[in-house]
Amino acid sequence: MAPQAHPYHMVDPSPWPLTGAVGALVLTSGLAVWFHFHSTLPLSLGVALLVLTMYQWWRDIVREGTFQGHHTPPVQKGLRYGMILFITSEVFFFLGFFWAFYHSSLAPTPELGALWPPAGINALNPFEVPLLNTAVLLASGVTVTWAHHSIMQGKREQAVQSLALTIFLGVYFSFLQGLEYHEAPFTIADGVYGSTFFVATGFHGLHVLMGTTFLAVCLLRQAQYHFTTLHHFGFEAAAWYWHFVDVVWLFLYVSIYWWGS
Repeated sequence: MAPQAHPYHMVDPSPWPLTGAVGALVLTSGLAVWFHFHSTLPLSLGVALLVLTMYQWWRDIVREGTFQGHHTPPVQKGLRYGMILFITSEVFFFLGFFWAFYHSSLAPTPELGALWPPAGINALNPFEVPLLNTAVLLASGVTVTWAHHSIMQGKREQAVQSLALTIFLGVYFSFLQGLEYHEAPFTIADGVYGSTFFVATGFHGLHVLMGTTFLAVCLLRQAQYHFTTLHHFGFEAAAWYWHFVDVVWLFLYVSIYWWGS
């Protein structure tokens, strides 16, 4: 490594942004091919390319931050700002779904029967699986906070246990939501109610899967002694993201499952 007289990270040229963009293009094109021609080959290629890109890009960032010392305090400050801006963009992403839901539900049109849920829609009971899922996500918020405090206090075993428990709760949430989708008495094709319900909760479910993956990577890194009491922003970013997912679910539960039913 050449010596440098500043604390900033001058990123080396990397092929992963290009391969990631190509993978995303192949994935979306493959989805269209699958929908219209029932061929999964382009879709499979896109998924494989994206997974390989994510693995190798994540590997490079772990090397830069853990072994090469590039994540100095000023760099970590920039990473924090970047994560805050990313979560802010996600807030506005979900705001669009809530806007669509409340626009349709607060003043239902005659085409919907002038009532909400629309005529013919049997809404899910908010006090069954949705309430259980709420308890599961709130519990996962507690366990990820436990993991954060364990890392800051140097308690490795507790950090590993609490992180593993958080990942288990995330997987359990996804399993329950999959069952809920399978047994739902309506589909995404059932008008504005079905579309707003499945798009909002489905994108939240996708974020849960991404957050679970994020935390699983942190668990592997914690097991390999990558985190110290003062240098663990990778985990902090995952914890912030997980808390954001928790808060969005609370709004979804209150708005769509409870009030909207």
